[in-house]
Amino acid sequence: MSHASDTTSESLPRPSNEPASEAGSGRRPVTADDLDLGVQLCVAALRAAPPEAWSEPAGPLEWDCWETVEHLSDDLFAYAVQLGPRKPPLDGEVPFVWESRRPGGPANAVHADRGAGPAGLLQVLEASGALLVAMVRTASPETRAYHGFGISDPEGFAAMGLVETLVHAHDLTQGLGLPWDPPAGLCSRVLTRLFPEAPTDTDPWSTLLWATGRTELPGRPRLTDWRWDGTLRD
Repeated sequence: MSHASDTTSESLPRPSNEPASEAGSGRRPVTADDLDLGVQLCVAALRAAPPEAWSEPAGPLEWDCWETVEHLSDDLFAYAVQLGPRKPPLDGEVPFVWESRRPGGPANAVHADRGAGPAGLLQVLEASGALLVAMVRTASPETRAYHGFGISDPEGFAAMGLVETLVHAHDLTQGLGLPWDPPAGLCSRVLTRLFPEAPTDTDPWSTLLWATGRTELPGRPRLTDWRWDGTLRD
């Protein structure tokens, strides 16, 4: 696993509820600030990619790195629009058309203009993340909306957006040959919110990779079948 230097994360603003140590105990919610930081760290890391690397496979995925950024952008967009209607759907997704542009490619509603190059692709990612950040900030905490892994609230959608960002950034940086080591506090809060059965005595980032089928932990084999639980927490 690649590891980023501390200067990458420290050059970006921390969430207002995140102490500099990124440590803490007890149940702390995943916030819009957490999601915003995760997206900004991801975009900053990917900006270092050489232009020719975007056609490389994204880690263990069958998609190339360009397609994987489109998929991540689409995830963030899809979560934002689930929270958008005055009465969000509780029995299915807002019916945008999701389609693949090649056999085996990701089925997205969001596609980046290839003519805009990698800078345009990352702008699409940042903009999609900003949509979800804004919806999490402005939606009532009482809002409930459908997701295939459980009806959830704005915090749950923030956590889902964050786990997509952190883990797909791992896939991408593997394919692009870049370092990536997100803040432990972000990983811990995502694990608490979405993976309540995950071990708590292991490194949070390694544990999140294990919980999403990317790696093994000591005494715990790599998962071949996994899912999070987006339902509400106390």
